[in-house]
Formats: sequence, structure tokens, C-alpha cells
Amino acid sequence: MKRIISFIVTVLVVTGIMVVTSPGLIKDVRLGLDLKGGFEILYEAQPLIEGQQVTKEALQETAKSLQKRADALGTTEPEVTPEGTNRIRLKVAGVTDEAEVRKTMKEPANLTFRSNDGCKEGEEFCKIELRGNDFVENGASVVYDSLNQPMIDIKVRDKAQFAEITERLLGQELAIFMDDELLSAPTVRNVLTDGSAQITGSYSIDEAKKIRDTINLGALPLKLTEKYSQSVGATLGMESLTKTLEAGLIASALILVFMIGMYRIPGLLASFALILHTWLLILIFVFANFTLTLPGIAAFILGIGMAVDANIITYERIREEMRSGKSIASSVKVGGKSSFRTIMDSNVTTIIVAAVMFGFGTGAVKGFALVLIMEIIVSIATNVYFSRFLLNLLVKIGWASKPKHFGVKESDIRAL
Repeated sequence: MKRIISFIVTVLVVTGIMVVTSPGLIKDVRLGLDLKGGFEILYEAQPLIEGQQVTKEALQETAKSLQKRADALGTTEPEVTPEGTNRIRLKVAGVTDEAEVRKTMKEPANLTFRSNDGCKEGEEFCKIELRGNDFVENGASVVYDSLNQPMIDIKVRDKAQFAEITERLLGQELAIFMDDELLSAPTVRNVLTDGSAQITGSYSIDEAKKIRDTINLGALPLKLTEKYSQSVGATLGMESLTKTLEAGLIASALILVFMIGMYRIPGLLASFALILHTWLLILIFVFANFTLTLPGIAAFILGIGMAVDANIITYERIREEMRSGKSIASSVKVGGKSSFRTIMDSNVTTIIVAAVMFGFGTGAVKGFALVLIMEIIVSIATNVYFSRFLLNLLVKIGWASKPKHFGVKESDIRAL
């Protein structure tokens, strides 16, 4: 009786959770550019100043700048990803003016230090005193004063120029702008002749780090050259999604019918485990905020095929043991044990291949590999352990106690 209650409660609870949560989870899945429609650009970054190099830090800071600009365009959840040593991939959904996106995104980050020297009445910070390339590469850093308040150390290339500026603006504000956005307006307190200075104010540590990163980005202005682009209309993206889902649902339904028809009760349990497998993957996508793309759906469907394969290997081994004349309980135990190593070997080798693809691939290849790895891990949990747990419960209860429950004919059973 305890086993019967355990089986029924497990199935009902899992089914109830999936039924209640599935509509919300499906609605919250984040769709990629190829499914939702939008615009994708791959940029190659080059330094504007001869002799400088594109460092990892410069690439990351440039990507942050692009992210801010993409956010300002009002696009839906833009994706900006550094790739390799000198490339940045931009994906923006819901784009209506591609030319404006190109113009806005490829302009280098424009850092300027401005003053009110010579400004007309009503004007503010009209004169540019320093530009990003006047600063030492990665020369800005966050330090702390005697009261443990954060401030920003900066270094300039031309000490004489900086001395002249600070002497002229002594007691006045020298404002920091990034792309015409005022970040800070510290006051010049001393004449600085050694080419270094501290920017002080009532900054939090996050604000100080932002100013530091901004100055370092401005000190390493990067020229972005478009290497590749593609536009996907919203209609085309939705059509791709609809067709792909239709194909996936038809294939899944045929798989479930085949498993039940071929393996009877174990096939029914495998079908239930496959549904749970799919639900868990959707749950992971939503909670990890992953983006679902067409390559991701391909890996999704491939993973379902591999999960079915694991069940088929297990059930065929169980049926072989039954045909040899062993009891149901013994066949399930021995068949499950002998198939486990084969299943794990195939899954581990696939994970290794997917990990290599993720490590060396870019863009869609990484997405495909990541989904495939998650598929395999979830498959092991559901289609190996969970389905076997349910099958063992049914065998012990006595609800799967005959060879015909496993699709084995009595005439095929050999005497020991």
C-alpha cells in the first residue's frame, strides 16, 4: 500500500505542478533574434590611435558602452557580447530603423573633460579641455582617502597641458562627459604639474568605479567596423518559431505513441519522464534567463531523441533478460544495471563534444552546445533515474508483473 500511495502521489504532484506552471513558463521564455525578429551586427574593434592595442578590458568596456546605447534606443533586452580578442556581437529586437542603429552604435565612446571657460551667458561647459585619448591607457583607478571615501586617480599623457588647464581653472569645475552625458563635475583644487590628479566627491564605490571605467574606456577609444549583419523580420521570426514548434510537437507525439505501443507500461513511464524532461528544460531557460534560438530548439529536439534512446536501450535489455527466462523483477534489475554504463558512456562523450563546441565556438554554436549539455544532464535525471524509480515501484506493486506489460510475447520466452 505504501508503494501504491508513493507512486500515485509522485505522479499526481509532478503532473499538477507541470499543468499549473507550464502556461506561465512558456510565456516567460526569452526568444532569440531569429524567432522574435530584429537586427544583428558583428563588429570588429580597432584602436583609433596608432600604437595602441585592443585589450580584453577595452573590449569589455566598449561592450558596456554599446549596451547603454542599445538600451537608449528603446529595444527589447539587447544582447551585447564580446567574442574572441577583437569582436563584439550586437543583437537588438524590435528594430524599426536599422540605419539609425548602425549610426548610433558604431560611433566610438566620446569622453571629454569640459569647462565654462569662455562660455556665453546661458551656456554651460561649452569648452572641451581634454579628450579620451589625452589620458594614459588604463590609468584611472579607484583609491581611498584618509576617511576611507572612494576617489578616482587619473593620469594624463601631456603634463604641461594638464598643468596649464588646472592653473587656468583653479577653483572652477572641470566636468566629465561621456557621449554628452554629464557624469561628474569636480572642482579643480590645485595646480597639477605631475600629470596625475584625484577626482573627489561624495561618490559611492559603484559611482567611483563607473567614473574610473568611463575614463579608461575614453582613454582607449575603439573604432568599430561592421563585419557581418542580418535582419530578421518579426513575421519571418514568428513563422520560423511556429513551423519549428509544429514539427517538434508532431515528432514528440509520434515518439510517445511509438514508445507506448512498443514497450507498453515502461513506454508509458518513459513518455511521462520525457514530458517532465521538457518541462524542466523550460524551467531552466526561464530561471537562468537564457535566450531560446533556432539552434537551441534544434539541440532541444536532439536531446529528446537522445533521452528516448536511453529508454530504448534500457527496455530492450530488460526484454532480452525476460526472453532468456528470468523473472520480471530480476530482468528489470539486471537490464537496468547492464544498460546504465552504455547510456552514461554515450552521454559523457556527447557532453565532451558539446563542451569543446562551447569552448571554441561563437554565437549560435555556443548556444547549441549549452542547450545540448543541459539536455543531457536533465535527461540523465529524468529518463534514467526517475523513469527507473517509477518502473521499480510498479514492479514491486505488481502493476507490471507480466511479460506482456513490457511488450514481450510468452512464445518468445525461453526456458532456463
